[in-house]
Amino acid sequence: MTVWDELVGQEPVVSALQDVVGDPRGSTHAWLFTGPPGSGRSTAALAFAAALQCDTGGCGACESCRMAAAGSHPDVQVVRTDGLSIGVDLARDAVRRSALHPSLGRWQVLVVEDADRLTDQAANALLKSLEEPSRHTIWMLCAPAAEDVIVTIRSRCRSVVLRTPPAAAIAELLVRRDGVEPELAAAVAAASQGHIGRARGLARDPASRERRREILSIPQRVGHLGDALVAATQVDTEATARAAAFCDVADARELDDIKASWGVEDRGKRPAGYAGALSSLTKEQERRRKRLARDAIDGVLLDLLSFCRDVVAVQLGAASATAGLVNADVAESIADQARLWTVETTLGAIDAIVECRAALEANAAPLLALERLMSSFVPASRTPST
Repeated sequence: MTVWDELVGQEPVVSALQDVVGDPRGSTHAWLFTGPPGSGRSTAALAFAAALQCDTGGCGACESCRMAAAGSHPDVQVVRTDGLSIGVDLARDAVRRSALHPSLGRWQVLVVEDADRLTDQAANALLKSLEEPSRHTIWMLCAPAAEDVIVTIRSRCRSVVLRTPPAAAIAELLVRRDGVEPELAAAVAAASQGHIGRARGLARDPASRERRREILSIPQRVGHLGDALVAATQVDTEATARAAAFCDVADARELDDIKASWGVEDRGKRPAGYAGALSSLTKEQERRRKRLARDAIDGVLLDLLSFCRDVVAVQLGAASATAGLVNADVAESIADQARLWTVETTLGAIDAIVECRAALEANAAPLLALERLMSSFVPASRTPST
């Protein structure tokens, strides 16, 4: 198994990257990997990084490939954040690292996940290194689309565009690598809408599959305005809880780390500068918590969007109960909703979901945005007149 085997349905990308592994600096010192969520942007960048360090172009078996895959290769650094943005301090640290000579491999490779989250200051800090790179440095930036990265950075990168992997390719990967039953693999691959990580999560966790079915049942469960408010509160509460499950542990660990690094005890004297460092950490933790909660809500919205698209596909005759559905496992519910709603109603629900996602992206209050969305599912005859 080579480092390229994780790239599902990306044969043109693999071929192009393999062609330049032998002479990566012959074309560029910076790469920009773009593609829809779940397409494998970071996977492609890390596979490329491993192949650059490998004597045989990414065998997947040598020590260098294994270390790169495990995240322990000293010359492959991944820049990522759990917060809403990648700040200037993190960018400057990566720039300092990029100037080092490789200690084990051939190149000093820096992979920036979510490069679209770079703040203006962070992007400017990175730009200098891209303009005047060290001879042994290669940057790999990942973002949903080239337009999400500032023009001064993307103009200095060679573009690698990934596509949404087909459901059949994802299902094959789950069967081959994870031992998932073919029928389940096909169902979760379709439900994931091309997101490999989500497909794997659904395949491994029955609770996640049950939670998804609960989400898809929301349009049918909202019969009155009160139901809409309950559904909105439930989604918001669950998203907050999912974020807290991760952040509570991470926050406590980071607080212990900063206390240790500053020599602070709970009742001890606090050194000068500690208050500022603590304040910065607290703000970053709050941003991370907000981002994870928002991401959890967005996952719900994407599931609802796929359900409504299935409904309109049935209404227009573009799909049936046996073929063409993203959510074929709830085909009966889709058929019921297709009879209950008109095409105009379904399209209105799709518009409401899209508007809710845009509102959350613009930092609207999640609960208010969700209440507005859920109220759009209330049958017109039961919506209070104005």
